[in-house]
Formats: sequence, structure tokens, C-alpha cells
Amino acid sequence: MSGGLYSTEKADFDQTLDLKKIKPYGDTMNDGKTQLSFTLPVEAGDEAMEAAKQLLKKMGFENPQVVFMKELTKGFTFFNCYGSCTHTVDFTNIHAPKVESTHWDMQECDEFIRTHIGRPIVVVGASTGTDAHTVGIDAIMNMKGFAGHYGLERYEMFEAHNLGSQVLNEDFIAKALELKADALLVSQTVTQKDIHIKNMTELVEMLEAEGLRDKVILACGGPRITHELAKELGYDAGFGMNTYADDVASFVAQEMDRRMNKR
Repeated sequence: MSGGLYSTEKADFDQTLDLKKIKPYGDTMNDGKTQLSFTLPVEAGDEAMEAAKQLLKKMGFENPQVVFMKELTKGFTFFNCYGSCTHTVDFTNIHAPKVESTHWDMQECDEFIRTHIGRPIVVVGASTGTDAHTVGIDAIMNMKGFAGHYGLERYEMFEAHNLGSQVLNEDFIAKALELKADALLVSQTVTQKDIHIKNMTELVEMLEAEGLRDKVILACGGPRITHELAKELGYDAGFGMNTYADDVASFVAQEMDRRMNKR
């Protein structure tokens, strides 16, 4: 009997995968189960919980539930919530702008540069503006790299210069000129009020004003960076989450080779 009951219950589960109408997956296909967290500028209490639920309903969630609520400080309350999303997305019609380059490991990249460029590529990187975090630029530049992906300092055919954090754009450009850099790498890790966009835009404008923009490969990276955003701001490439030094190295090597052959 228990086996028959299990079979009936299992048969009731929606097991249909329709890529034209995908929604979040929690326990079963198409259940829409979603976890969401946010802060409201109100004091913790029943009214705050009800406000959170009503917001979830307006976002398109069914059966909204507040599973955790905590006052952060007086007048501000943090929530963890669950709900079932009612919206769907046509996955077959998704286009995600991304860096178009062949991915190589360190040895493959070094060999390509040795064969096609004939000298080490000079790269200058920094966390620019007010950004005091070096975790991103260190992951790309430092010899030890990150998560098993060695940084550019370990490559034989890259001459990597890591300037660290809080580097003013004018100082960044001056150092690039001094070192005759082929590529500039900008890291923006933690910013507020989109200051990273203002800072990155300023760098492009300064390079253009000095007639240097087209003379260097300009790339940026960080958790808030996408290739689409980078291109909009005037960069050659943008590297976001789950990208590593070998992704950057591969792109820079191939882009430099493309520019050399274009001349």
C-alpha cells in the first residue's frame, strides 16, 4: 500500500521541463520556490512582517512566508523569506553578452604569446578610485592566483605589475605610460551608489583625452561587472563572477594578436 501511495504522489509532481517557460526549482520541477532576503527601514514587529509579505505578493510570489526576522538597529529590520514565483522566462531566447575568446591554460597562453607576440605582454592592474579591496586584482595578478588558477605573475610571457588599491586614475595612467603597458586591468570589488561606474567612466575619458585609449587593451573585473556593462562604459572586456586569471590572460593575448595583425 505504501508503495502504491508513493507512486501516486510521485505521479502528481510536475516533471515537465519547458525551456520556454522556466521558473525557479525548489523541491520539484516548476514549483517556483524562491528564497529572498532584504531589509526594510521599519521597526521589527507584526506590522513589519506583514509589510514584507505584501511586498512579496507585489513581486509576484504566491504563499509568501517570513521565516526569519531580526532588528539590525533601531528602525531597520532584516528578513529572510520564501515564496513561490509565478513568473517564467523563455530560456531559448536568452542572449548573454560575454567575452568571446578561446580559453587557454597558462602553458597554452605562454606558448601562444611566445609564438605570435614574440615578447612578454606588459600588464598594469589596480583597484582604482576609492576601492580599498585588493582581493580581486590579487586573484588575477599575484603569482599564487586563486582557486588553483595561477595569477599573471607566474606566467612566463606576462610582465605583471600590481599597483594595489585606492589608485587614482591619473596615477594609474602615469604608471602605465612609465611601464609602456600593453593592457590595463581595473578591479572594482566593493562600491556604493554606483561609484564604480563613475570611476571607470572617468578612466576611459582620461585615456581618450590623452589619445591613449586605442593604444592599450582595457579590461575590468569584479562582482558587479558584466561584459555588457564594460562595453557600455568603453572597455574592451569585462570579467565578472567565476572568471580567473587564465580567462583574462587568454583574452589579452588574443586581443593583442588581433590588433597586431590589423595594423
